[in-house]
Amino acid sequence: MTHREGITTQTHDWSMIKASTLIANQTVIEIDGNTPVEEACNVLIDNNISSAPVYTLDAKNPTSKTYRGFFDYADVIAYILLVLQSTPADESESLKIRDIVKMALQGKQVPVSLASDLSQKNPFYSILPEATLASTVEEFSCGTHRVCVMDTDGQINGILSQSTVVKYLYENKHQFPDIDRLMNKTLRELNLGQTDVISVSTDAPVLDALSQMSQFGVSSVAVLGHMGVILGNISMTDVKHVLKSDHHRLLWNTCFQFVSLIRNQQGIDDGQDRLPVFDVRLDTTLGFSIAKLLATKSHRVWVTDEMDRVIGVVSLTDVTMAISAITT
Repeated sequence: MTHREGITTQTHDWSMIKASTLIANQTVIEIDGNTPVEEACNVLIDNNISSAPVYTLDAKNPTSKTYRGFFDYADVIAYILLVLQSTPADESESLKIRDIVKMALQGKQVPVSLASDLSQKNPFYSILPEATLASTVEEFSCGTHRVCVMDTDGQINGILSQSTVVKYLYENKHQFPDIDRLMNKTLRELNLGQTDVISVSTDAPVLDALSQMSQFGVSSVAVLGHMGVILGNISMTDVKHVLKSDHHRLLWNTCFQFVSLIRNQQGIDDGQDRLPVFDVRLDTTLGFSIAKLLATKSHRVWVTDEMDRVIGVVSLTDVTMAISAITT
């Protein structure tokens, strides 16, 4: 059989497919580093994206871009918390944080270049077009959520995310026997889904949920009701609802009120009453778990026991770790 690399490949070796074939015809939204943070937030919301690369222009060569990092909802949360807690920063704080606090206290607009990777969770990683899926999955398994595919001039051709790679491998699993076998294994067999869960109670304010995400470096927290039964979750991207509210008033709503609002908004946006299907069991297969991730456009599914109590979580990083393990 002739081995052809690319998204229409018939090869059984997925690991050697070029990562760049998964970002064909992609339009990349970029943000000028001088853009105020509030406007940068609107760029994410208006384009329905969770992150965007931030660049600055060379004063001597205005056509030359230098990429400073990504700006995403983790940075938005870190920025909101920092501004809300603004007090004169001491010398132990980083220069970036001191500058943000100083500008916030003076009522000045903060350029997004200062807030880029404020969360320290989304550094700028780049790969060459010839990089393979194996090397990209290995990067993702370490917690990187996205990488930029660069051209020879140092410009971004496209952005490859964890979810894009997982979706491609899942949808083409029958072409790749090792991926197909992996998909049929249970979470228990793969030692997935038995981790500590970061959670909030239904009556906790939304601000607490954001603080938990920022403190523990997670992208979502479970909202738990009586006896630890999971009633919903709040993710980093949900902060866009906070940004749309007057004076961030939703920060002081309860988590239960916030989850209800999000569900109602999803129903309006989708034209139907949609409830997220976000839980699986330890004996659920990895493939079925990924199907739920894709169906809910989420980055994690919660693992529950027979009493619907949450006992763990499986994230896209966990999935890429399992995939990466079969290449070693």
